[in-house]
Amino acid sequence: MFKKNLVLIVLISLAVLSSDLLAQRVSKTGTTAAKFLSIGVGPRAIAMGSAFSSVANDASAIYWNPAGIAFSDEFESIFTYTNLFLDLNLNFFGIIIPAGNLGNFAASVTALNYGTLDVTTETQPDGTGETFSPDSYSFALSYAKRITDDFTIGATAKLIREDIFNSSATGVGFDIGTIFNSPFFGLRFASSISNFGTKMSISGNDLLIRYDSDPNRAGNNETVDALLDTDNFDLPLRLQIGVSRDIIFMDNQRLTLSVDALVPNDNRQSVNIGGELSLFNNVINLRGGYKALFLTDSQEGLTLGVGLNYDGLNYLKLSVDYAYQQFDFLGDVHSFGIVLKF
Repeated sequence: MFKKNLVLIVLISLAVLSSDLLAQRVSKTGTTAAKFLSIGVGPRAIAMGSAFSSVANDASAIYWNPAGIAFSDEFESIFTYTNLFLDLNLNFFGIIIPAGNLGNFAASVTALNYGTLDVTTETQPDGTGETFSPDSYSFALSYAKRITDDFTIGATAKLIREDIFNSSATGVGFDIGTIFNSPFFGLRFASSISNFGTKMSISGNDLLIRYDSDPNRAGNNETVDALLDTDNFDLPLRLQIGVSRDIIFMDNQRLTLSVDALVPNDNRQSVNIGGELSLFNNVINLRGGYKALFLTDSQEGLTLGVGLNYDGLNYLKLSVDYAYQQFDFLGDVHSFGIVLKF
């Protein structure tokens, strides 16, 4: 009875948290802070068109659906590097720590590097000679547990920070997810909500100005130090609902097909589809997908990738993955990743 009630509570919570998203009628594109949290991590998931919420069963599940880390029964670490357009690059590191009947714990770090930029002003538009390096990063702790053999639940808490020159913004976000292995045709169902948390606003010395409270009156203090008050912005909240199925054929070869529906708070609803063909006892994995179906003015589309798994090392399993993403105008994106199990 307890397990059934817990499942019901989780489903109700997901429905309540997603009500604002489902009621959204405008795209609100570009209205959220910490947008780097919307950039997918892990070449395996990216190559499958980011239709991964119900497939997530490796260390990249820390990002896609924290419930998926409950499937790991070994220590597992992942490092990924994504070469984005305009010399941006996204790095992600995560580790899963199994704790037996207590469940599984995980920790991760996400960092977006913008490179080095020139400082410019209104009077020196070509640069002052100074440079700065903006950064966006988050630190996260996750926990997941198998409630039953067929139902898992997981959650993540993350500290988020963005720095630009002498100013910064800080926030706190939470993810929650579930995965259910149904008895219907081997289908897996998943739901996750990502980046539910505080608003973020910029503060720092760059907002320090000299202020005259009454410029029309002589004799008052004309050089009062004051800080500009900036607007608060939501995190990029996202509801993701997925379904997938494994098809076994030809002496234990596997084909996984998956579909995810996305409802973000800063864009319109869309659908991702993907597949993974695992050959030679999971040694070679071929992947493909398509992102942002039914999204108006989408700049994304085809995704492809390949993964190689090697179990020949003593007490160590190694996976190397690559993914390609097609973008219409900004250039193609390439992602690389290494997963170690020990």
